[in-house]
Amino acid sequence: MQFSKILVTIFLIGMFVYGFYEQQQPKPSSLSRVSTGVQEVVLSADTKYALDSPVSKDRCVINGALPDHECTPGAIFPDATKDIICVPGYTAKVRNVSASTKKKIYTAYGLAYPQVTGTYEADHLIPLELGGSNEIANLFPEAGSPTPGFHEKDLVENYLHQEVCAGRINLSSAQIQIANDWLAVYNELKPEQIKELRGQFSSWTEKN
Repeated sequence: MQFSKILVTIFLIGMFVYGFYEQQQPKPSSLSRVSTGVQEVVLSADTKYALDSPVSKDRCVINGALPDHECTPGAIFPDATKDIICVPGYTAKVRNVSASTKKKIYTAYGLAYPQVTGTYEADHLIPLELGGSNEIANLFPEAGSPTPGFHEKDLVENYLHQEVCAGRINLSSAQIQIANDWLAVYNELKPEQIKELRGQFSSWTEKN
């Protein structure tokens, strides 16, 4: 009888140890975790994010340094892959925003066009260097000040482009992050990263 109790006790201890061991083991998953350098995003290997469609409105309203998401949800060239956007000179080949298009987006946001040089720029929400397109749904008038403004967004664009081309972040993830809230990315950059990124600009180029 005593021997049976001992066997039961040993069995229960063994089950407890096995259960604890199982809890410590990594669980298999069909998702891969990609470190962005800013945050971790869980992605499937072939994730393609669907951007929202623009909404027709009488007046679009700037949300601080961010556009009106309903007017400017972002848009991309569907064929722009990592291999394409990482080739030097790519953006010069695809940039095509006419003065009449700029006037349309400024008017939609209740602004006169043109503005005083350096105050606003007709910006691509998802930049060309991340596969963004020239569609109106991807354009908005962005102020230079107060900061963070379009200069600081340029830093985020270059940072994400470098991360994509280095293979540290999925292109679709970079596109959705900058389309949803580029300020969140900027605010996560360390001072030394911002300093390094600023050093890449010999001068700030206005794109009004």
